[in-house]
Amino acid sequence: MPKMTFITPDGKTQKEVEAPLGLSVLEIAHRNDIDLEGACEGSLACSTCHVIVASDWYDKLGEPTEEEEDMLDLAFALTHTSRLGCQIKMSDELDGLVVSLPSATRNMMVDK
Repeated sequence: MPKMTFITPDGKTQKEVEAPLGLSVLEIAHRNDIDLEGACEGSLACSTCHVIVASDWYDKLGEPTEEEEDMLDLAFALTHTSRLGCQIKMSDELDGLVVSLPSATRNMMVDK
């Protein structure tokens, strides 16, 4: 079974979890009680599943779509290796993937 690691926003805690092939990073987070919101439930309508991919893994991901880039523009603490967890699907090539959770998220779907 492939594995991946989530790093807490403060960088102090790492949690390695099983990462079934074909599931998104968002789905894997939810299965393992990782605090990754996903307000739109993976429909690419928000940026609350923003993760920061470890730089040595970033180039192994496919290019983000224009829709993902538009949603990333709304993310808090955006970095050059930021991606949406709902758009990263686990594959054999991503066995060992490491992502960090940002220090905050911006949920534009909440009624004000």
